Amino acid sequence: MFEPTDRPTMLEVRLKPHPASPESPIDTLTVLFERDGLALWLRFVAEGQMPEVVWPGPAEPGRADDLWRHSCFEAFVQADDGYVEYNLSPSGQWATYRFDSPRQGMRNAVEVATPGELDLAWDMLALETRIELPNGAIRLGLSAVIEAVDGSFSYWALAHPSDKPDFHHPDSFVLDLP
Repeated sequence: MFEPTDRPTMLEVRLKPHPASPESPIDTLTVLFERDGLALWLRFVAEGQMPEVVWPGPAEPGRADDLWRHSCFEAFVQADDGYVEYNLSPSGQWATYRFDSPRQGMRNAVEVATPGELDLAWDMLALETRIELPNGAIRLGLSAVIEAVDGSFSYWALAHPSDKPDFHHPDSFVLDLP
């Protein structure tokens, strides 16, 4: 696990819930990130009432679909020829998809996400991961889906450019990659 003080070039951003999302057991959701060539190191940190969140249980690490249907963290990387979506589950599973344009031309991507250490405490969850960036990576969107024990979902992102949660919206990719 890395700490922000261990990596002086680490950047930190805070996600915000979509205005239409119900109240969430999560109070704050931050992401620490650092680029190293074609690798991007990410650490998602959710703070709040962890017993009120449905976290996927441990599973066989590797590629899996439909992770967004439960609590998961996501990164969207815009490149010269479309974008790649990375889904990262606290279960240890991940998925990557390549798109030509918003929600068009979806296919499995060859870029890989490598979930790292997971820390879960009474009031905090931290998931560290490394993703392989596509060639020509230029912009980044970060988001999360949080499932509460009452069955509600909150949708977190750096920006919410539409009246419904839409992490694929081009205006959601708000960070220039360092």
